[in-house]
Amino acid sequence: MKRTGFIAASLAAAAFPRPGSAQGIEVHDLIAQIPGVTGVYARTLDEAPPLISVRAGESFAAASVIKLTILVTAYRAFDARTASPDDLVTIRADDVIGGSPSFGTALAGEKYHMHTLLRAMIRQSDNTASNTLISAFGFGAINAAIRRCGMKATHLGRHFADVVPASYVSANVTTPGDIGTLLYAIENGSREGLNTVAKPASCRAMIDLLLGQEDKSKIPSGLPAGTPCANKTGEIDGVRNDAAIVDPYGDKPFVLVVLTRALDDWSAGDRGIAAIAHRVNALVRA
Repeated sequence: MKRTGFIAASLAAAAFPRPGSAQGIEVHDLIAQIPGVTGVYARTLDEAPPLISVRAGESFAAASVIKLTILVTAYRAFDARTASPDDLVTIRADDVIGGSPSFGTALAGEKYHMHTLLRAMIRQSDNTASNTLISAFGFGAINAAIRRCGMKATHLGRHFADVVPASYVSANVTTPGDIGTLLYAIENGSREGLNTVAKPASCRAMIDLLLGQEDKSKIPSGLPAGTPCANKTGEIDGVRNDAAIVDPYGDKPFVLVVLTRALDDWSAGDRGIAAIAHRVNALVRA
């Protein structure tokens, strides 16, 4: 049965339990092994309460997970026909970040199709592509889209950079619950044929981009080999994040978001996120 009233349901789901509590699946032992502060949000596609809600309403540095908000801004614009995937976008000198996988050596004034930039932003987390899209849409439009998607504690406040000074880390912030709400909307729109944060075809297109995300070191590494995982990672100093729709076209999809801060051991963060994914997947499919 198609579910209606998406925004109301999403906002109701954002009424999280107290910090440190969890529902449905216990992960405190796994969180204790991550040497930092960890927030986790997980839910299935039914109307039940979240499977896990640990610090789900607390603010975390988003790192590249915030690129999900640029993605949804673009597809909302495609739906409204105020932009097109075939639009040519000009790279500015200030947008270029050396070391970006696809566009690290791009030159100011070069033009690329928007769909090419979106693909690089999601699949390779290319910062130059991301900055170019931020410049094209503008901070105001992206933050307005964030609000319209029901994300109350998420904010994009800066472009991406090679090195992020401590004073700017909190410029791009989100919560596990906000990102979980967004991914739930994308999966729900695709699966149920509903207009949620975007039209159903756009929700499917976003999932397809995320399925090609190349960093598999976190949530995907905790899943059985071959499990489809539409995810977006994020990394800056002291932060390892991942957010995913697991098995989006399968029989038992679920949303999982793990955000960290003050992380002393980055590899331990990756392992901890994978361990949480392993447990959630095993219990959802039990």
